[in-house]
Amino acid sequence: MNADLVLTELMAVLAARLPSAGGDPDSSYVAKLYAKGPDAFLKKIGEEATEVVLAAKDQDHQGLISETADLWFHCLVALNYYGVDPAQVFAELAKRQGISGLVEKANRT
Repeated sequence: MNADLVLTELMAVLAARLPSAGGDPDSSYVAKLYAKGPDAFLKKIGEEATEVVLAAKDQDHQGLISETADLWFHCLVALNYYGVDPAQVFAELAKRQGISGLVEKANRT
């Protein structure tokens, strides 16, 4: 499995589901989310984040994997909607490498 390829292909599909690209809400879950507006996919991010927490607390290894995939998917839906390339998120993570989390957080304020 090539994570870069999976991400690239998924982002292309998500871009094709945007209303501006002709995404059809009658035939696509993502297009339906986009048609409903940000509240729909932002709500899904909250739901999936809660499910990740519950799976982790239950020590449900497969559930944690599955729910994290759902969470990441819906986060990618949001990134695509707002025109943010996932590479920008990876760049932010790379920028933080080697910096204490406490220091990094203090520098944000």
